[in-house]
Amino acid sequence: MIRDIPFRVAVDGPSGAGMSTAAKRIAKALSITYIDTGAMYRAVALKILSEGADIDDAEALARMLEDTDVDFIDERAVLDGRDVSDLIRTPEVTAMASASSARPVVRRKLVALQRKMGAKKSVVMDGRDIGTNVFPNAEFKFFMIASPQERARRRFAELAEKDDSPSYEEVLAAISERDYNDSHRAVDPLVKAEDAVEIDTDGMTIDEVSEWMLGKIVERLPEE
Repeated sequence: MIRDIPFRVAVDGPSGAGMSTAAKRIAKALSITYIDTGAMYRAVALKILSEGADIDDAEALARMLEDTDVDFIDERAVLDGRDVSDLIRTPEVTAMASASSARPVVRRKLVALQRKMGAKKSVVMDGRDIGTNVFPNAEFKFFMIASPQERARRRFAELAEKDDSPSYEEVLAAISERDYNDSHRAVDPLVKAEDAVEIDTDGMTIDEVSEWMLGKIVERLPEE
């Protein structure tokens, strides 16, 4: 049994590398809280779209964010008291999340919420800048990678059974665009923390990835 001591696990990487699935499994195995930071940015993107806010108007965004709250209940994303988990996975929200997440006012708001969540209890967070910005002193840091082709294949498989699902080529193009935007944004770009452990998930099952990461954590945690 692992002692109940607070610690943070930061899981970063490009879209489609498997961070969310691995982070959820790690949190469940360790009986700690999983925070989906990507869902937080998507929730804000949904509100921006719903209210027709101008993401280039920093003052207007700041006013909107003053009355914005994002939380999780049983791993369900809750925006201003409303479960939006099923509404934040559309292509429109994905595109807006990529664009709005580069705005300093949006990042300041959500980073503050994320740090507050991880201040009092052990958490696993996945995203693009958890180990470099949100929790630079996290006790455990991982940087997951996979080729764009592999990530597109995984995403395409997820979408294949849905009506009007995009083609593989469209999914690959969207992932490549997201990679460029995330790694070239001026504020907190996607980059591996110097002390993060990198894991290339190409050719690995999610079980193999999760077990390997969990092993790295458990071997450094004291036992009761």
